[in-house]
Amino acid sequence: MDMSETIQPRSDQMNFDDVAAVPATVTITAVTRGSAEQPVNIQTAEYPSRPWKPSKSMRRVLVKAWGKDSGAYVGRRVRLVGNPDVKYAGKAVGGIQIEAVSHIDKPIKMALTVSRGKREPFTIQPLADAPTAPQGLTDAQIAACESIDELRAMWPQASTVQQEQINARAAELAQEVQE
Repeated sequence: MDMSETIQPRSDQMNFDDVAAVPATVTITAVTRGSAEQPVNIQTAEYPSRPWKPSKSMRRVLVKAWGKDSGAYVGRRVRLVGNPDVKYAGKAVGGIQIEAVSHIDKPIKMALTVSRGKREPFTIQPLADAPTAPQGLTDAQIAACESIDELRAMWPQASTVQQEQINARAAELAQEVQE
């Protein structure tokens, strides 16, 4: 049995683990209304089936950087990082934070609430223009992988079809280890 399949996150959204080790630069394709608890879904080209559901603080950052009209966000880019110190209900659980955004000329500094009555400074950096030539993941790169860790690193940028190829390659590697 391939144990790697049993440890993949089952989620309908981007999670801290997706950006904990390596920041993700994503391109916004749509912004839609979510639930009362998570009121915004931001669809991205890089995670088409798993929207980013930003926290209230990160929504405030977006409004400060780009304004209140979410329709203007489509086509813009955001670099997301995992911050292990983000708290929920008073406990550090980790969360996704914005490190940089496109369409700003200089860093933006603002104060964000970190706990009841406590605010801390937060800075958003300008994000450089996207590379002109797409540098997507190729099937050959997946096939050439020699370790589960390499495959895990590829997962966030992989399409749904490529994620199936990654799972298949992981199964092959696990089989090789057993033999």
